[in-house]
Amino acid sequence: MALNKLQELVKYQQKIASLEKELGKQRRKLLALPGKLGYKSPGDLIAALQAVAGGASGKVAGGAPRKRAKLTPEIKAKVKALVAADKTGAEISETLGISLPSVQNIKKELGLVKKRE
Repeated sequence: MALNKLQELVKYQQKIASLEKELGKQRRKLLALPGKLGYKSPGDLIAALQAVAGGASGKVAGGAPRKRAKLTPEIKAKVKALVAADKTGAEISETLGISLPSVQNIKKELGLVKKRE
């Protein structure tokens, strides 16, 4: 029984060594990536990716925090009028400068959407 455990332990140690070797290869590839893409360091690459993605903290590329749309009764009335004019949710969203989910929520609040059956 002890011999079986030792053999099993040796197999796991070999597996760990194999995984560590593969991890080392992957790490070297990742460390070489910024240079291949024209950046001086991984930090420069990360900063560029965050700028493109809009940052990780709800900020747009310019660095200013996003502003929330105020859903006033006037906006709700405009949504109602645009729905009556057969505009799509995306068209309404773009016209009024509010998100598509906000348009959907307003339509639901005003009873302008059909319930699922």
